[in-house]
Amino acid sequence: MIICIRRRHLRAAALLVCLLLGLGVFLQWDSGPSQPVFAVREGVPITVVVDPGHGGEDGGAVSPGGVEESHINLVIASQVNDLLRFSGWQTRMTRTEDVSIHNAEASSAREKKVSDIHNRVEIVNGTENAVLLSIHQNSLPSSRVTHGAQVFYNGQAGADTLAKAVQETLNTAINTERAKQTKAIPPTIYLMNKALAPAILVECGFLSNEEETVLLQNDVYQRKLSAAITAGFLRGMTAGEEVA
Repeated sequence: MIICIRRRHLRAAALLVCLLLGLGVFLQWDSGPSQPVFAVREGVPITVVVDPGHGGEDGGAVSPGGVEESHINLVIASQVNDLLRFSGWQTRMTRTEDVSIHNAEASSAREKKVSDIHNRVEIVNGTENAVLLSIHQNSLPSSRVTHGAQVFYNGQAGADTLAKAVQETLNTAINTERAKQTKAIPPTIYLMNKALAPAILVECGFLSNEEETVLLQNDVYQRKLSAAITAGFLRGMTAGEEVA
C-alpha cells in the first residue's frame, strides 16, 4: 500500500515536533498529582482563549524598519494554541488570520479599533470558564537597548500566579541576561481590564530594539518563545501553589 503525505502536512508535523521538543526542555512536570488552578465551575472545562493582539489594518507596535507586531503575534499565538491543544487543553483563538475582527459597519480606523477590542472582550466574557492568554510585542522608542519578554496580569483571582509561572519560564529561556518581573496590567489596557476571566498578557520582546526585532522574526526564536510561554502556562495552570 502506498501512503501519500502532502508536503504541507509534513511541514505541519515537523513544526509540531520542534515545538514539542522545545516544550520538553522548559516544562518541569511535578511527580505528584496536580489539579487545575482555575477549575472553578464544576462540570465546565476550562477554555484557554488565545488572543493574538491587533491584526489587519491595526498592525500594533512598529519597528523603526517598519516591522509590525500583528503578524508576529499571530505566529506565536498559533503555535501556543497548537501546543495547548496537544497537551489536552480546550482552546479558542480570537483570530486565526492577520485581520481585524471589527464589525462590518465600522468605517474609520478608530471605529474599527474600538469594535475590534470590544469583540475580543465579548469572546472572552462569552466563553464559559475562560482563561485569557494574550500575545503582543512591546516597544520603547526612548530606549532602543531595552529588550526581553515580560508578563502582565489583570485583577481576576489567580492571574498573578499564572503570570509568575510564565515569567519564570521566560526568564530561564529568553531573559538570560536579566530577569524581568511580572506587573499588574495598566488601567489603559481595555481588553485585560474588561475581561471577567483571569488574564495574562505576554509582551514577547521589543520592536524598538533592532537586534530583538530580528530575533522576533526568526522561526527558531519564535518556536522557543512559544514553547517557553506554553510551558510556563501549563505549569501555572496545574501547579499554582508551587509558584504562588
